[in-house]
Formats: sequence, C-alpha cells, structure tokens
Amino acid sequence: MSKCIILTGGGSAGHVTPNIALLPYLRAQGCEIHYIGLAGSIEEKLISEQRDVKFHAIESGKFRRYFSLKNLSDPFKVLKGISQSKKLMKSLQPDVVFSKGGFVSVPVVIAAKGKTTVICHESDYTPGLANRIAGRFADTICVTFEDTLEHLGKKRSAAVHTGTPIRRELFSGKRERGLQFLGFDGKKPIILIMGGSLGAAALNDGVRAALPKLTKQFDIVHLCGKGKLDESINCPGYRQYEYIGRELPDLLAATELVVSRAGANAVFEFLALCKPMLLIPLPLSASRGDQIQNAGYFSRKGYAMVLEQEQLNENTLLDSVNDLYDRRLSFTATMSADGTDEVLDVIRAEAAKRSKK
Repeated sequence: MSKCIILTGGGSAGHVTPNIALLPYLRAQGCEIHYIGLAGSIEEKLISEQRDVKFHAIESGKFRRYFSLKNLSDPFKVLKGISQSKKLMKSLQPDVVFSKGGFVSVPVVIAAKGKTTVICHESDYTPGLANRIAGRFADTICVTFEDTLEHLGKKRSAAVHTGTPIRRELFSGKRERGLQFLGFDGKKPIILIMGGSLGAAALNDGVRAALPKLTKQFDIVHLCGKGKLDESINCPGYRQYEYIGRELPDLLAATELVVSRAGANAVFEFLALCKPMLLIPLPLSASRGDQIQNAGYFSRKGYAMVLEQEQLNENTLLDSVNDLYDRRLSFTATMSADGTDEVLDVIRAEAAKRSKK
C-alpha cells in the first residue's frame, strides 16, 4: 500500500527546494504526495512546476520580532490555517508530515500533531522562530548542522543530524550548455553571484560598482532577484537575471566561484557541488543573525571565505574574489555534502512505524 506524504514549508525558495529534492525518491516509492502552502506564494509557483504533487492553499500569519499592526490580525490567520489544515489531515490521512519551516508550516504542524507523524527539518545553525514553535509539535527534528543539536533544549532527544536534501538535477549540469546559454566563450573563469530568491540590494550594488574591475578577469552571472534588474548596464562580461530555474544546473557546472548570501540550503548545495564560496551574510540589522552563524560555520570548516556586509565595497569585493580564486583548490579539496538519503531514511522509518500501529 502506498504512503501518503504531506510536505510543507515556504516564504522563500530555501524553504521549498529541499522538499523538491525529495520528490523523485518519494515518487519512486509510489508515495502519494501533497504540498500545503500559501496561495500565490513562491512555494505554489515552484510546486506547480512539479508533476504528481497536489498543492493545497491555506492561510497563515507571519511571526514578527518587531512592531506591526499585522501582529494583531495575523494570529487569526494562523488559527484559520490550523482549521484548514485539520480538515486536510482528516481527508488525506497522511502517514507523515514533513516540514521545512517558514511561517506557513506552523499551522500545518500544529494541526498534524496527534493525527500523524510530524518531522521538522531545520536548515540553519540555530532554529528560527517558526521552527522553534513547530518543533514543539514534532516527533522528530532533522538538522543540517551537527552543532544545531546543542540548541534544541528538551527536543534534543528527538533530533537527528541528517544534513539537508540536495536537488538531484543540480548534479546533471553541463558546462557546455551553461556557456551556450550565457553566451560566454569560457576563456575567463565565471563567477555566479546570488542574493537569494528575493534578491539582496547591498550585494547587488556592491557587485555592480565592482563590475569594471571584476570583468577584466572574470565573466559574471548575477541572479539579482525579482524586480532588481538594472537595464542600464551594458557590459559584455556580465549577465543578469531575476531568477534562474531549469538552467541553474548548467550555470553551476560552468561556474568556478560563487558569491552569495549565506542561506543554509543554498550554501549546502554549493558545498555538495564543490563550489568555492565567498559568503556575504545578512547583517544583524536585517536578520536574527542566522546567516552570520551559517557563514561562520562554513569558514571554520574551510568551505568558504566570509566578507561582512559592513565591509563590502568594490575594492574589498575584488580583493576577496581574487583571494578565493587563488585558493580555490584548497577549498574544493575538502568539500562534499548531501543529506538527501539521511532525510529519506527518517521519513521511511517514521512512515513504517505508523503503518504498524
């Protein structure tokens, strides 16, 4: 008898792509797969491109650490989302709910508690607010960083270090296809610059200021985020896109170095592909500090160099990129990571336990 699996998580691509990485393996096992997220969201867009996955829209409120009038109304959205999710649990009768975090996952996990097995996955070095709430209702918590186990308090006994799932298609990229797509001749090393699915204004500005110097030595591929293209730039060694989907494996295959924010899912994908990284984490003024912790861990492990946003300018960026390129072989010698099998093992084991009840 096939298993019914509900996946949830959203708000950014980083909360969705690890779930997408699991899909080929769940399909191969004959699982019935459902996804719960917000209507009109990035998770709905990305999941709509996947076959054999039924998307269900619910409401949810965002958990903010700052004052906003929406803090008064969003708890009611969470309550409505819990009610909607309970109806889905009753109708779908899932064997496992697997949550990748983000505020949309909270009502799903709360509704699932006691009705099925709940697995949460934490990508960052320390749990975010949504996963701290959802984790209280989880039967098992998978973590990407082994050090995260120290930050789970009473839930540590329910936690397992798995790493993060990596999309299988990322390993199928071809350099020749990437060069053809970009229109580069391959004579210069290529740098891929990513600010996350939502873009990063400070990173975009720093890169564009440094373009005259950078493009003397490198060709640049810049994923700058929705609405953040600069059509005024006319530079032969520079390609800019809001977002790349299907062609990303080929672009990565053609890439020598990556300059990126330090979202956990993205940096572990670069690690699995052995791409030396210059990480520019979101500063504390714009985040809870999770990217700073992620970047610090990668730096300590010898997987990446780090440039703080406060020090980012055209000269520091150029110096850091040149240093990384000169030392690239020492970075690639230690790199490799893919937690897909480990996460799947947890899902299989929990689904098997439930079938015996």
